[in-house]
Amino acid sequence: MTLRREKSLLQKAEITLGREGMEEAANFPEMRAEIVALRKLEQEQREFALRTAKIEEALKQIDAQRQENSRSQREAVSRLEEEKRPFVEARDSAKATAERCGKELAAADRALQENEAADEKLLKELSDLQAAEPPPEDRDARMQKIATERANLPNEKARLSEERAARAESCKAAREKLAAADSELAQAERHIAKVRAEYEARDRALNESSRAQQEEAREVRQQHQTVEKKKNPAYLNIGRHLASAGVVPPSAQQLLVEVQRRRETVNRLVAHTRELGEFSSRIDKQELRRFYFVLVSLLVLAAIVVPVALQSPAKRDWLPQDSATLFSVDPVALNKSAIAQHWQKSQPDAWRKVFTGLLGPAVHTPSLDLARDVSRVTRALVIENSGQPREYVLVETSGEIAPVLRAITQDESFDKSTVSGLVVWHRPDVTVARIGPNTLAIGSLGEVDHLVQVRLGTEPDLKVDDPLPQEFQALESESTLRLASRVPSDLPRLFGPVFSAEMLDAAQLLGFAIVVDQPSKAHLFVRLADAAAAKKLAAAVKADFAHWLALPGSDFILAADAPKIDQSGADLDLHFNVADGAAQLLLARLARVQPSPAPLL
Repeated sequence: MTLRREKSLLQKAEITLGREGMEEAANFPEMRAEIVALRKLEQEQREFALRTAKIEEALKQIDAQRQENSRSQREAVSRLEEEKRPFVEARDSAKATAERCGKELAAADRALQENEAADEKLLKELSDLQAAEPPPEDRDARMQKIATERANLPNEKARLSEERAARAESCKAAREKLAAADSELAQAERHIAKVRAEYEARDRALNESSRAQQEEAREVRQQHQTVEKKKNPAYLNIGRHLASAGVVPPSAQQLLVEVQRRRETVNRLVAHTRELGEFSSRIDKQELRRFYFVLVSLLVLAAIVVPVALQSPAKRDWLPQDSATLFSVDPVALNKSAIAQHWQKSQPDAWRKVFTGLLGPAVHTPSLDLARDVSRVTRALVIENSGQPREYVLVETSGEIAPVLRAITQDESFDKSTVSGLVVWHRPDVTVARIGPNTLAIGSLGEVDHLVQVRLGTEPDLKVDDPLPQEFQALESESTLRLASRVPSDLPRLFGPVFSAEMLDAAQLLGFAIVVDQPSKAHLFVRLADAAAAKKLAAAVKADFAHWLALPGSDFILAADAPKIDQSGADLDLHFNVADGAAQLLLARLARVQPSPAPLL
């Protein structure tokens, strides 16, 4: 093994000497064939580099077109929304008028009914007086009074009928006006939807063009690397020839010394290997058989142990190194919780929005029922320099992943590509790649490609000893939701307002876990600048936890009662129960459902 390693190092040193000594090699006629071959390969590489530059320029143009398309869409939709506003106001005004007219017409109908009821009542009183035996002393006076009152009722009824007819005519005109306003508003909304669809179709076309250009650029880079490898044999021959002739580039004297040193090492190892061979020929055959038996036994044992080790569950998540916030959801536990069950029954549409918002891009995972087949969804978020959030999503299945991959493979809407052996399926709305035994990467083409590169090691990953994943794993693994951020001040931009501004400003690292139940149990972790700051914050929370643990912009408080506070140096751990209403509002804000729905429980 040492000899093979030294031969490999010698070969690399000779290749390096040959690459640097091209000008000196031109003085040797026997090296002319290698130099000519290298010139041809370099010409191919220049052509590949030119193609790469053109593709990169095309990608920049496509990106500019996408930004321009987005800007134009925002302006066009904003302008159309402004144009729609008078139609909305006219519709609202006509609706209010129609409702008011309907109430007045109903009041007129009630007045007519009361008039008829009064006439019937007077007629009954008159009949009772006539049939009374013996007749009351004031029967005539009472009958005269009833007759007078009945005589006034027809005039009153005629007046009420005229008023009802006028109001009915007004209501008819109001309904016609409302119908016309609804028609104009619907036409404006259809126009907005048409314009938005046109811009979205243009954006999809640009995305597809960008994907094709990126694929072509990847192929060109691979071809460039292939040509670079083809140059190594020529460089190797040139380097060996220069080393044998003792010729070295003036600016790289150390290269010849390195090659000669490696040659001496290889020659020494070859001689040593020859001596070992002679010594082995004198070894007793029976001892040699015992040695080989032990060696084969170890190999068989390794063949048994290694597959078992490879089948063990993954001990880490493969996420990019620049991840600033980690957010994890257990969809099965969340969907089975009492709050979610009650929410689904009373407001199914609102719960669907909250569930979708919590899972983010994972809702586009094909061939999976997220509320039944997924054990965990992990979202890694970071805010770029441009101010826009970027997100990477991992979906971990609770069962076998083979049926899911088989269904995706059989779906003709997916295109298939490979990145260093890992298969990536993509279509305009979602891209999928398997990066673990039961883990899928979900998102856009660029995000999933980046996760694949992280998994292969060509892009830096989030190390397990980093403070962010350490604290994220330290939170209760059985929690329904887990959240950890190394930039707590970014949380209101990534989610809704959940923690007070004072808490976020004071924290250098923040973690939060909640078990959604009745009551829900929460764990809040805060790392501050030093132990003194942690002690000060702990005292402030004890004195007024309703202020520090309030949900911003609402009357709800995260902690139903005073939290249990543990301090360890600069770290604070707060454990408390969460009331049902606060837990529901917390879920809605983490899902970015605006405005937050009113508490159900």
